[in-house]
Amino acid sequence: MSGKGSTYADDLLKLIFNATAIANIADNASASPLTTLYVSLHSADPGPAGNQTTSEVAYTGYARIGVARTAGGFTVSGTAVSFVAAVVFGTCTGGTATATFFAIGTASSGAGKLLYTGPVTPNITITSSMPSPPQLLAASGGTES
Repeated sequence: MSGKGSTYADDLLKLIFNATAIANIADNASASPLTTLYVSLHSADPGPAGNQTTSEVAYTGYARIGVARTAGGFTVSGTAVSFVAAVVFGTCTGGTATATFFAIGTASSGAGKLLYTGPVTPNITITSSMPSPPQLLAASGGTES
């Protein structure tokens, strides 16, 4: 098989990012559904075999950022998903890093399941002399193909 219907792609993104069931196909877990997804920064593409720690940046002050798995956290429109608000990471107080990719996964720390990745354009050079903390803009996101 190749590709998926655009209505189903929209439904799939809403299931993953907004916890909206796909009628007669998939329900959000009823016992203990994920309510937050975690955004991370990476110095290289974690790739399809990676996890949330693969090439994850490391600087003093960095931590993954939780985003609500609702329409208040992610906007889904057609086959596109984006953050509702900017995702602001911790201020760098030591070390340096260059973020070239971001990822969305299931864990606040540790390996975690990697759900989606995307390039950071332009790359973010992270240093303790940055005037503001690193962030991904609200318009950042991607499409389901």
